[in-house]
Amino acid sequence: MKPIKGTYPEYFETYISLVEGDNIRQIFTNNTTTVFSFLNSIPEAKGDFKYVDNKWSVKEVILHICDAERIFAYRTLRFLRNDSTPLHSFDENEYAKNCNASRRTLKNIIEEFEAVRKSTQLLFESMDETDLQKLGETKAGKVSVLALGFIICGHPIHHMNVIRDRYLR
Repeated sequence: MKPIKGTYPEYFETYISLVEGDNIRQIFTNNTTTVFSFLNSIPEAKGDFKYVDNKWSVKEVILHICDAERIFAYRTLRFLRNDSTPLHSFDENEYAKNCNASRRTLKNIIEEFEAVRKSTQLLFESMDETDLQKLGETKAGKVSVLALGFIICGHPIHHMNVIRDRYLR
């Protein structure tokens, strides 16, 4: 099933709307194949490319996707375990500024993201339908575990579209 509007902040509709299907486990399988097929097709020489000086490089974009997935998976775990401790937002630009992407290869960054994704996927595979409906509170508002799964899968699609349109021309 897809997340119902009202079980996530409207801001995340951007990512959720990019996800096809309604079985979160199958979505993760398909999304993982699609995302890593695309990322592995990017030439290493494009890794440090920025389409405008003040924008992130390709490697920084991929690390941003990886960082965001870690954070969304952590939120998922907190909500899954009924931890209601308030959560803070994160400053994606500070993360990007401090990720040291230029010192790493594109291949190494993709390998790290693959490890993060495997962990996230296993977390979602452990859940039942009751788990997926659990809600938690973020700075942006209430969000369900199911919605977080869709956000995790939609976020890289959004950035793949940006990379295709602005970085790989």
